[in-house]
Amino acid sequence: MPQKDEQRAGAASIRTAPAVWGNVPPRNPNFTGREDLLRQLHERLLRDKGAALVPQALHGMGGIGKTSLALQYVYERMSEYDVVWWVSAERTAQISLSLAELAPHLGRQQGADASTTVVDVLRSLRTGVPYANWLLVYDNAESPEAIRQFLPSGGPGTVLITSRNPQWAGIARTLEIDVFRREESKLLLSARSAEIGDEDADRLADALGDLPLAIEQAAAWHAETGMPVEEYLQLLDEQRVELLRDTASPQAQHSAIAAWNISLDQLETTAPAAYQLLQICSFYAPEPIPRRLFVRPRGSLSPELDATLQDPIRLGQAFRDIGRYSLARFDHRSSSLVMHRLVRAAVASRMTDDQRATVQRSAHLLLAAMDPNDPNNIVHWERYGMLHPHVAVSDAVRSDESRVRSLVVNVVIYLLRWGDYESGLDLAHTAHESWSQALGEDHPQTLQISRWLGFLLFTMGRYAEAAELNSAVLEAHRRSIGPEAQDTIDALGNVALDHRVRGAFAEALVLSESVHQQYLRLLGPDDPETLRAAHNLGVSLRLVGDFARARDLDQQTWSGYTEIYGQDHIDPLRTWLGYIHDIRELGQYSAALVHLRDTSARADTLLRSDHPMRLSVLRYLAVTLRKAGEPDEALHTAERARTALIRRYGDHNPESMAATLELCTQWRDRGDTEEARTLGTEAWHRYEQTYGRHHPHTLSAAANLAITHRLLGNAPAAQHINELVLKEFTAGLGENHPSTLACRTNLAGDHYVLGDAATALDLDTETLHRSRALFDEDHPFTLACAANLAMGLRALGRVEEADTLHTRTLDRLGHRLGSHHPTVTRVAGRSHRTDCDIDPMPL
Repeated sequence: MPQKDEQRAGAASIRTAPAVWGNVPPRNPNFTGREDLLRQLHERLLRDKGAALVPQALHGMGGIGKTSLALQYVYERMSEYDVVWWVSAERTAQISLSLAELAPHLGRQQGADASTTVVDVLRSLRTGVPYANWLLVYDNAESPEAIRQFLPSGGPGTVLITSRNPQWAGIARTLEIDVFRREESKLLLSARSAEIGDEDADRLADALGDLPLAIEQAAAWHAETGMPVEEYLQLLDEQRVELLRDTASPQAQHSAIAAWNISLDQLETTAPAAYQLLQICSFYAPEPIPRRLFVRPRGSLSPELDATLQDPIRLGQAFRDIGRYSLARFDHRSSSLVMHRLVRAAVASRMTDDQRATVQRSAHLLLAAMDPNDPNNIVHWERYGMLHPHVAVSDAVRSDESRVRSLVVNVVIYLLRWGDYESGLDLAHTAHESWSQALGEDHPQTLQISRWLGFLLFTMGRYAEAAELNSAVLEAHRRSIGPEAQDTIDALGNVALDHRVRGAFAEALVLSESVHQQYLRLLGPDDPETLRAAHNLGVSLRLVGDFARARDLDQQTWSGYTEIYGQDHIDPLRTWLGYIHDIRELGQYSAALVHLRDTSARADTLLRSDHPMRLSVLRYLAVTLRKAGEPDEALHTAERARTALIRRYGDHNPESMAATLELCTQWRDRGDTEEARTLGTEAWHRYEQTYGRHHPHTLSAAANLAITHRLLGNAPAAQHINELVLKEFTAGLGENHPSTLACRTNLAGDHYVLGDAATALDLDTETLHRSRALFDEDHPFTLACAANLAMGLRALGRVEEADTLHTRTLDRLGHRLGSHHPTVTRVAGRSHRTDCDIDPMPL
């Protein structure tokens, strides 16, 4: 080893590692030369370090040594940083996941949905808390557009990018990496194989175009085989392959791929199993390929592979054979195989069409063998995250194997549960188009991916597309397998979702009832599918205001789920949240709050803070805190919920809109009526854009806004809104729906403020009567109606009657809510009527 390399290695061995060191590949023990580039890179990073963060981008053709240079810099300078984090930047999903993994090291919670966690990580880096001296390396970035959103916008650290794309001037300073100088090529060749003399090294370097990756491969090959240089050069000249475009210059492509072909010929002859493993890996994504992926699937791949995949010793030997020729590198720390894109191109170029089909099938079967077949289980999400890029790049959607298509469906479900809706939608769309053509629109697996595609569209708020697809899937099931089949019944449940979106809650309830009854008949009450149908029925019952029946059903469903999964599983957790909704709407505010605090803590452990369900729990907590009489904590929680939901989903997501409505209520209760009106108007418009003017949720937003108008002195506008809303609620939901009763109460308040106490009294009397029938005498809403009625009686001179009703009501309210509850305080003052906000139930 040259003296400088010895000094460099020795110095590195005594350096202290950073406090945070993540995902950095192993050091290249054969790194040679590049002294000027390393020095220049260090000077640039030091100069541009600081709040006005300017990344450095190393760019150059494939195989030029960009990653090796970045790695060498990291290992030489690691003691100068508190944080060194390596990000594989070829795919945006991997960037997001890698940055999310950094979160706990910065004192941030790592969420099940990476996107929100990434925002927190970038904020920590920008502020320099808890570490101010950090280095991020984005390796193999495709373009500025692909990674711009993942770069810190400033801060005290440094960013290093490697890329084949030279177009980085807009966001980074660029440093072009060229081929080796001839001296560096010869130095590496002689260092790896002492038998190569200066003249032969010069001839080899010239033949290989001084491309670092090709030089290293040739040196490794010669060290392994000892073939005379003359013979090697002759073989190199004879290799002719179709070259990969846009990866390297034509000369370098030809030289590198031709060089690898010589090694591949040798590997194919001496270690056929290792060669076949390389062929399979050429179909996978550029991300590291975990060793655990190489497990023999059901059925045979080839005699050599079958024997190797079932024997860990033989598998390890195959990896060593591959490494001996520098065709790929096995990273022992991550237990994964790393293969350069040019090697992939060289391997792929050697296969005939028939060979490609055979090897691609093997690649797909290996992926399918790793499928846990349980994408709803959080325990398996890490594995599905590993499988996803390889499923996408290997074109698994084109497989004619049923088990491979099942893997594709499960990856789509995982992406939905994880929260990566865009990736899930892209994969589901591709699979749906491919399977519709190859299998037919009525094939069971085409219909299966169609159902999940519909659910993704629904989740993303693309309701019209979801409804059209769900309707087509239902008709296809009825046509192909009949109306009584389980899949048809399941598709009927998706159509019930579309009815809820249209605001046809009663129709949705009929469908949900039908689905549940059919599952009871087909599978019995304890089957998970029956329990899922029961959960959906509970959702429909809440939407029509039948909270008592929903409560009983949800409690029964939750018990069934916990018998199967235990409490710490997403399905029982979802149903338990429904149960908390039920008891809260039945007036058990304190009990609901106790349950919700406990559930929030469990969800935080199970799902982490930015999982979609966890954010919904935060919103539910804000509503429940307000109703339970904890205004300060309620406001803080409402603000957190809205901020997190909008950051995660955007303004038009149902949960974001509901969180906005809740914050309007909180602000209005604290006297910030102008802010409440502005935000409330915005929320109403968003509901109208999303669901239409006549949807119950849009009408609820309008009714809540009417309260704000009255408090700002515009009672006529409030009255006009409430009259229209009440008419639509009565027609669409019925006289006794809780939302109808709330709107009637608010309309009575409008009349009262406008001096029409008699009409207010009539409305309050009717509402109190209906509330007692719907709930009970001591429900907080019933008691609020009674207190409002007492004010109306007093305004009409019926003082004794009013005092009696007020005293009795105040006593019951204090007993039910506690003497310090804001509602009790307001009623005790006798000067303000109680208004009733409407909290839209989840669809």
